Amino acid sequence: MREILDALTTWWESGESVSLATVVATSKSAPREPGAAMVVGPEGTVYGSVSGGCVEGAVYELAREVIEGGEPVLEHYGYSDTDAFAVGLTCGGELDVFVERIDRNTFPELAEVADDVSNGRPVAIATIIDHPNRRWRGRRRVLRSIDSGVTATGNFGSDRIDAAVTDDALGLLAAGHHGILTYGPDGERLGEGLRVFVQAFAPRPRLLVFGAIDFAAAVARMGSFLGYEVTVCDARPVFATRARFPEADEVVVDWPHRYLAAQHEEGRIDQRTVITVLTHDPKFDVPLLQVALNLPAAYIGAMGSRRTHEERLRRLIEVGVAPEKLIRLSSPIGLDLGGRTPEETAVSIAADIIAVRWGGSGEPLRATEGTIHHTAEESVS
Repeated sequence: MREILDALTTWWESGESVSLATVVATSKSAPREPGAAMVVGPEGTVYGSVSGGCVEGAVYELAREVIEGGEPVLEHYGYSDTDAFAVGLTCGGELDVFVERIDRNTFPELAEVADDVSNGRPVAIATIIDHPNRRWRGRRRVLRSIDSGVTATGNFGSDRIDAAVTDDALGLLAAGHHGILTYGPDGERLGEGLRVFVQAFAPRPRLLVFGAIDFAAAVARMGSFLGYEVTVCDARPVFATRARFPEADEVVVDWPHRYLAAQHEEGRIDQRTVITVLTHDPKFDVPLLQVALNLPAAYIGAMGSRRTHEERLRRLIEVGVAPEKLIRLSSPIGLDLGGRTPEETAVSIAADIIAVRWGGSGEPLRATEGTIHHTAEESVS
């Protein structure tokens, strides 16, 4: 929803009613992930996309009906052999789209949510997309993180449901994932009938690039492209400059191990953080990796030849790093793509990060079977 939030908020502030279509679930090779959204304005103006074109027309017509009728609709779209080009997804995927009317009455917290998302503050939106009683569809609960804790607005009719959804939605928010939660009509965790879609807007995951070398500039660009908050850190001020790394969000001059330890103490290293060590200099690498391998990072990779890697492992063992910790180290960093240039190396590193994040094999798709592009929801479940 991030990409259509400005347009949505502008209409909301002007008092208009619009229709918001959100992908809430996908399977097989669906073109968009849960959370992808399209907003249709009062005069038919469209922002965003839910399918990359496959079912856009059908969703658009449904959205216009929802603006007029007001009742939310949960619609399923999938591939049809007999009518593949009419409404179905020709890629063979399937997706569920929830369409609802948005205005000041149906979503009074929108301005606050938009401000949180724009400023990187964690916020989760839990919306009932299916319920035995249709009038409950579209009811939402918003969880916002503030200095004093978490505030919640909106309710689902009982303390039991509110408590269950709040607890589970905060779990998704911590992981930075969207997802569907299923309960019984009164919030029973082992029941069914009540489905809640949670959109979790967490701050961008971090990519820490240690070593201000030419390869680092390419990795920083790739990280920014993939949606990471990128920090480049090096102890040498002559190399760690904003001019050399214009696409990084932050350039820090500090000893890498000292900076990383301080970031951990401040609570800024989490299970989505990616750490890339590109210095291949023992006086930087060893103390830095000694710290990194004890942190809850998603990925820790280090650049260097196989010979450098073996020497690095020996030094890490000498300073007391346990062998089971060393298993987490992706070194030499990257996948074997045969690249030569800094840009090609950055693609190799990015591919390795993506494969580790989502459990990919790194094999060519033509050599594999089953689902081609997994969704975030499938990876969570």
